[in-house]
Amino acid sequence: MRRLLLLSSALALSLALPAAAQVVTMPETIVTATRIPTPAEQVPAAVTVIDRRTIEERGYRTLAEALQSVPGLRMVQTGGFGQQASAFIRGSSSRHVLVMLDGVPVNDTAEPNGAFNFGNELLADIERIEVVRGPGSSLYGSGAVGGVVNMITRRAPANTPLQFFGEAAAGSQRTVRGHLGVAGSTDRYDYLLMGQGMSSRAFDATAPRFTADTGEREGFSGQAATARFAFRPNAGSQVEALLRWRENEAGQDNVPNDDPNSTGTDRRLYGQIRGETTLFGVWTTGLRAAVTEDKRRYVNLPDAVSPSSADDLYRGRREVYDWGNRLRLGNMGAAREIGLAFGITHEREDANSRAGSIPFQTVTDAEAEATAFHAGVQARFFDRLDVSGGLRRDEAEDYQGFTSWRLGAVLALPEVQSRLILSAGTAFKAPSLYQRFGRIGTTFRGNPDLDPERSFTWEAGIETDIPGFGRHDFATFGATYFDTRFRDLIDFNAAFSTLENVESARARGVELTATLRPASWLELGGGWTITETRDDATGRPLARRPRNVISANARIAPTDRIVIAPELLFTGPSLEGAFASYSDDGSSIATPAYNKSGTVLHLTASYRATEQVTFFVEGRNLTNSRYEPANGFVVPGRSAVVGTRFVF
Repeated sequence: MRRLLLLSSALALSLALPAAAQVVTMPETIVTATRIPTPAEQVPAAVTVIDRRTIEERGYRTLAEALQSVPGLRMVQTGGFGQQASAFIRGSSSRHVLVMLDGVPVNDTAEPNGAFNFGNELLADIERIEVVRGPGSSLYGSGAVGGVVNMITRRAPANTPLQFFGEAAAGSQRTVRGHLGVAGSTDRYDYLLMGQGMSSRAFDATAPRFTADTGEREGFSGQAATARFAFRPNAGSQVEALLRWRENEAGQDNVPNDDPNSTGTDRRLYGQIRGETTLFGVWTTGLRAAVTEDKRRYVNLPDAVSPSSADDLYRGRREVYDWGNRLRLGNMGAAREIGLAFGITHEREDANSRAGSIPFQTVTDAEAEATAFHAGVQARFFDRLDVSGGLRRDEAEDYQGFTSWRLGAVLALPEVQSRLILSAGTAFKAPSLYQRFGRIGTTFRGNPDLDPERSFTWEAGIETDIPGFGRHDFATFGATYFDTRFRDLIDFNAAFSTLENVESARARGVELTATLRPASWLELGGGWTITETRDDATGRPLARRPRNVISANARIAPTDRIVIAPELLFTGPSLEGAFASYSDDGSSIATPAYNKSGTVLHLTASYRATEQVTFFVEGRNLTNSRYEPANGFVVPGRSAVVGTRFVF
């Protein structure tokens, strides 16, 4: 592994491989990584920001699409729009990724493992996505083991009393999508109202290599609405309310045989109200209350393929109450720009689900509460060393609590236009309500005595700017090494009658990144993530964590009106678990097998006809790859969409 990492680092520097850590030029400040708005170059964590411009120029339609080129992140989607899409960050499990909407966790409490489905979220109302890799439990608690994904919703443009905006597009597979909104702002208030929707006949997600494949397409229909209102009684205070509704319906593919009567609906209702004020010019304090309600239903009626039927229902609810504070303490001796964040968070989770048929029906009906106390501090020394630390204690009523921490530092070396990053920390994933209280007929009972899954991670990295061709920012190179040890992982006991903290694992690797800017109209980017994982019990790699993931992209703007944005994604072979791999005849394989590597090419082009109107064309999977990210499920085939965006 060490020789491979050294070799890959040398290749990255010698060949100047374009990189994805620079998916976009980072905004001036990052919020998710520290809770305190901080300049990107002072954040001691690996952060990728995907802003509104990138979402539009690259034609990203769902959250799963937008995250595919993020370094250290591997996306596995078992089908197309609306199908289950799981993220694996730096070799961690899919349940070890915490997803937030405007800083509030939205992982479904009724999902058996607490994982998030990235294939459901449409992006028309998302302003930017911040992805922080590495342990985040010291800031956000349970689930932030591999990393945190924070979707930040759109806001009204400043000093614009009234603005209309929208999009309309259509294309192959009978795809139609669009959004329409109105927004405005003054010194005292701002508002935003918008709706979005998409419908597609889509593709057959079952691998065509199966001899029994019927070619049935899995259609998708999704819609969402967002409303936001903010009022500022004075210059330092604001009260804001947000309401977001989303509902999708999609056909469900089954491996190795299609089932034409299998459909699923997924609905989420999210609301929050937040108020904050600034006292004495240095202390910002705020209160927030947020509620998320999830409802998922999967129906399968008898048909010629199978006489069985199903009507599975999952309901989840999460309440979050938070008191947060930020203190700007200024300078004290050698320490400058001192910032302090602290607060208390209380969460209540509820899950009610019924799945399967008697006598093997899976049932969960439980609720739980937890309270956390968190604090973080950051400061700058000698105008070049930025240091930060965080500590959080989670107290739960029905499982052992956890104390998480993180320390990090960034050393600026302006003499060589570089910065060094070093950080370490712990994280945890609380056992889900199903893992604690679920039951399957009379054969399985959850374990209320489960401990949290826990991890320790350290990472070290360097980022360097290289001038050339008359430009001070001709190239940016980066390399980050990470090492994580997982303990107390939850799995079935030997009798499959309950769950236990029985497993441990390790993940380590390197993220190599670069961005080339040979001209003002051309930017090349890409990245290479090498990950080595190991199950300590078996010695085998962890399932669905490929050793190599490579992405490359470009932004070509020959004029100020035209933008061409190609994107190439390569995923190496990955291990699939036993009984989750299938032969071409549809029979399951009793031993773990490897999924083959795959490459997918996308291309989006935009033309700004006027200041208000832009036309675009999006091509997806132009080579019509039949790559299987999960055994038996292929990526959507070749497609194209044309459309227009407008703002008045």
